[in-house]
Amino acid sequence: MCGIVGYIGRGQAGEAILEGLKKLEYRGYDSAGMAILNDGDVTLLRSEGKMKNLVELAKSTPHAGHIGIGHTRWATHGRPSEANAHPHLEAGVAVVHNGIIENYLSLRKELSKDGAEFKSETDTEILAHLIAREMRATKDLEAAVMRALKYVKGTYALAVISVDDPDKIVGARMECPLVVGIGRGDSEEAVISSDIPAIMEITKEAIFLNDGEIVTITKDTIDVKTLDGKEVTKTPRTIDWSPVMAEKDGYRHFMLKEIFEQPRAVTDTFRGQVMEEEGDVFFEDFEGLNITGIERIYIIACGTSWHSALIGKFLIEEFTGIPTEVDLASEFRYRDPLANEKTLIIAISQSGETADTLAAIKEAKRKGAPVVAICNVIESSISRESLTTIYTHAGPEIGVASTKAFTTQLTALYLLSIFIARRRGSVDKDLGVELIQELTKLPHKIEESLHTEEAIIKIAKKYFHATDFLYLARGINYPIALEGALKLKEISYIHAEGYPAGEMKHGPIALIDEDMPVVVVATRDSHYPKVVANIEEVKARGGSVIAVVNEGDVDVTAIADEVIVIPHTTHHLSPIIAPVPLQLLAYHIAVLKGTDVDQPRNLAKSVTVE
Repeated sequence: MCGIVGYIGRGQAGEAILEGLKKLEYRGYDSAGMAILNDGDVTLLRSEGKMKNLVELAKSTPHAGHIGIGHTRWATHGRPSEANAHPHLEAGVAVVHNGIIENYLSLRKELSKDGAEFKSETDTEILAHLIAREMRATKDLEAAVMRALKYVKGTYALAVISVDDPDKIVGARMECPLVVGIGRGDSEEAVISSDIPAIMEITKEAIFLNDGEIVTITKDTIDVKTLDGKEVTKTPRTIDWSPVMAEKDGYRHFMLKEIFEQPRAVTDTFRGQVMEEEGDVFFEDFEGLNITGIERIYIIACGTSWHSALIGKFLIEEFTGIPTEVDLASEFRYRDPLANEKTLIIAISQSGETADTLAAIKEAKRKGAPVVAICNVIESSISRESLTTIYTHAGPEIGVASTKAFTTQLTALYLLSIFIARRRGSVDKDLGVELIQELTKLPHKIEESLHTEEAIIKIAKKYFHATDFLYLARGINYPIALEGALKLKEISYIHAEGYPAGEMKHGPIALIDEDMPVVVVATRDSHYPKVVANIEEVKARGGSVIAVVNEGDVDVTAIADEVIVIPHTTHHLSPIIAPVPLQLLAYHIAVLKGTDVDQPRNLAKSVTVE
């Protein structure tokens, strides 16, 4: 989501850090900063907004030094501001951090009792105080970081420098990437970063940290240990990528990279929001919303976000019992909707700039309805127009066809449904615990579903010449049929339609013959017997069936022409796993057809006109 760069060597650290951070701008951010260590002092430069602001600040602020760390931040805790920008500095310890410290509130209370004074709203500042406290005891930065991290629950990639141990950078990783670039020959320099593009101006030799590892870097040594102090031997790898390939992490297209980022993106969306022991969800800035007074909910969105809204209706009505309608934003504003102060509007937009959705929000506000946004972009127009925003933390999505933005929107809707239900008493603590535990298992199951890629490539090669596809599903998964069809038509230019499977006999069945592949989401839930019957109807008319099934499936596997197997989860969460193989199918068919996958014709990432 955000970028880390640290440099130590003969060169000027500030120059190397600024160049490295520029290479990470594609990841998205709302503020930037760096800390340079020189002659027992730390120069701290931070600015809100784009990198150009930090560059201008650096031009006017002396910052000589051969060791430093820098960061581009995408806000998770605390609004975008200079005070919340990284690095955070405490008692000569400077820290940059990606990830989320889940127990930061309890740590903040503990540190405050010991006299700590906090200057920001971030969870990262906790790390600066913890490491500074341990530095007073050890005077050894590596040992201080190890000791501090024993108190931390959550995810992190971090880089740390200290005036009391001035000739090293210490980094650590837990579920967030961290790579160390090794200077060429006798260059006596090294760079640490959250992503490969930032190291490639200096070196193509790198080592990659695993979860639970800590690295200590000097000008001419790199030592890796586990967090309990055991030595780890790392073999450097040569990164033979072009700069564009580096931004794509070696993937052929941004879309494919973003499909494979979904386990991390879903994790980032719910981490820091769930309280597993209480079976509850925590959102900031919801004080102005009278949840118990809500009588009706409208969810408004466009395109892929509208498909997530359709699934959100299933979740909200089942968990809360509140009547919920889904509207295309382009229609909502023109039909004089029955909305008032007891109507909750949920507006969904990846970019936060979708013109139709923005206009619908303004219409809802004119009628007195409170608006909650689900969005991926900090301080976007839709976020500013809304009472509060749930950010999806997908990070930048470069490919025009949405993938990880969709699954993170579904994750946010799941969280919001539980949040409302717990406060209205329609979901008790025990059920809340069960629902959240299932959510925490989801990233691993998405990871497993990505292992279907090889099977999907074979299916794509068999069917990419087809001119029409039909997608079918039932219940909460039927919007996934709509989304699967949309993905295929967006990037391969093949005509595709999505339908609730029960509607097939009311029209689409007339189209089915041996030339029309039918993609069916046939996961095992209460609708499964009906879906099996629908597949039989397709087969009786000569259609070819590509079925997405759960592991252990027997009935559909026996009759479908092609089967894609994904892990089983609850019916509430199935729509977050089931899209993954459909995204891969659309992607590989488009590649075989030779279309521009990342920038399909006639489409824009952010639709800012009506």
